[in-house]
Amino acid sequence: MGQHLSLRVGDDVLGRLDAQSRRSGRSRSWVARRLLEEGLRMEQHPGIVFRSGPGGRRAGLIGGPDVWEVVRAVRAGTEAEQVAATRDDLAERVGVTPDLLGAALGYYAEHRDEIDDWLRRLDEEAARAEAAWRGERELLGR
Repeated sequence: MGQHLSLRVGDDVLGRLDAQSRRSGRSRSWVARRLLEEGLRMEQHPGIVFRSGPGGRRAGLIGGPDVWEVVRAVRAGTEAEQVAATRDDLAERVGVTPDLLGAALGYYAEHRDEIDDWLRRLDEEAARAEAAWRGERELLGR
């Protein structure tokens, strides 16, 4: 159970918070907690932003890919390639600067369960989509 926090905000901030609450279908308190948590994470990990999408909110790099995409790209390749790769090599593979790569990996190090859970859900969805595709192909005799 969390602790109660009371604070004053301007009418404009409260209006925007209420509008976001209505758009998201969540309570004002839920939206405020989420934004506070994300704001603290962005302060702790410069270069990280949060994006909304069909699968929910996720951490990403400013002007770049999501953190899960960076992690998946870094994990790609053989173990020997991963060990031999420098930070510059990995950044080039991902298509970001070495500093942004560091931001993504730093975020991952601190929030590993969150990113691993996102990757697991993506893999499960991909497996379901492939099974549906294979079933359709079989039904059509192809």
